[in-house]
Amino acid sequence: MSSHRKPADGFALATMVVLCATWGMQQVAVKLAAPHIPNLMQMALRSGLAALLVGLLCWLRGERGLLRRGPWRAGLLVGVLFASEFLFVAEGLRHTHASHMGVFLYTAPVFSALGLHWLVPSERLKRTQWLGIGVAFAGIALAFGGGWLQGGLGPDVLRGDAMGLLAGLAWGATTVAIRVSALSEAPPTQTLLYQLVGGVALLLPVALLTGQAGPITMAPVAWASLLFQGVIVCFASYLTWFWLLRRYLASNLSVFSFMTPLFGVSAGIFVLHEQADLSFAVGAVLVLTGILIVSGAGLLRSASALKPGET
Repeated sequence: MSSHRKPADGFALATMVVLCATWGMQQVAVKLAAPHIPNLMQMALRSGLAALLVGLLCWLRGERGLLRRGPWRAGLLVGVLFASEFLFVAEGLRHTHASHMGVFLYTAPVFSALGLHWLVPSERLKRTQWLGIGVAFAGIALAFGGGWLQGGLGPDVLRGDAMGLLAGLAWGATTVAIRVSALSEAPPTQTLLYQLVGGVALLLPVALLTGQAGPITMAPVAWASLLFQGVIVCFASYLTWFWLLRRYLASNLSVFSFMTPLFGVSAGIFVLHEQADLSFAVGAVLVLTGILIVSGAGLLRSASALKPGET
């Protein structure tokens, strides 16, 4: 496939809306199942389930031996980063709200934009995008410091928020690693399989060693959550995401990811009845604004660079 990637179009927008809604719900799904399956074990099980589904898909399509034939060094790196991301998510959700995690995890576009700026000449940040990064980090500082200074957030919640931010950093680094390596031209199934195998291979031992492998009670809500996370999130949505990354500019796609925290915060408030203090709410708005500036400027720049009739 050609290395040329086109700016996002209407199809990409519609697809990203569905993906963002799906991703925004996953923190809530983890919280709902937490009384029945420890968070870290959920991450390991869903990675294993999705890995089996991707492996079955590869077998049906005749794509066998993908891990052996692929760029294994890049695959090992993204597998470790993927596992790290969801290790931080699992641990963070033990301490903070799903709505908080929904904001801090999805700072990933800011981190990926910074990484791509240094490593990919075609995705250099412009002055407006640097402004957006400043706005996003101001929002992060307000969400952290404002709530703590006002006594609205305890140390436990702040610890969980920090883990959410580390998860966003790991996700952003994963996007950069895929973009700058041979995985950028690899089949989506191969890229996803590296991550899922890395996830279950690393998260399951950690869950066992830290005593978070059980007890497990498979109540209906636990089944529903695990199937949603494994089949919809880790299998279907991630395959779609990597398919998009092969066809559209990563910086263009990132502009739409600002919708995910909106879905995540809304789900946390309406499903889990969480409350957001004023400092977090204002900080979240700044984070979303920063993400929109960072990614939106790249989208507008790419669109203006198109020749008449080009798509």
